[in-house]
Amino acid sequence: MAEDERIDDPWRVILFNDEIHTFDEVILQLVKATACSTTDAEKIAWTVHLEGKARAYEGSFEDCFRVQGVLREIQLVTEIEG
Repeated sequence: MAEDERIDDPWRVILFNDEIHTFDEVILQLVKATACSTTDAEKIAWTVHLEGKARAYEGSFEDCFRVQGVLREIQLVTEIEG
């Protein structure tokens, strides 16, 4: 039963800070990947900048995998955790 519960747990895409991408690039890619508002994308980008990482998205594994793929289109550093 514990394994079934684990599958149902929400998954998260974690976005890590880097010194390569501009805020605008990250914000635009977050909006493209997650369909969030520009304001929400700015908040995520600032959290990544200030704390080194942030949760960019939460949902099913399949959705997280898709979001991660879009973020990686511009070589953003991400991981999926569940």
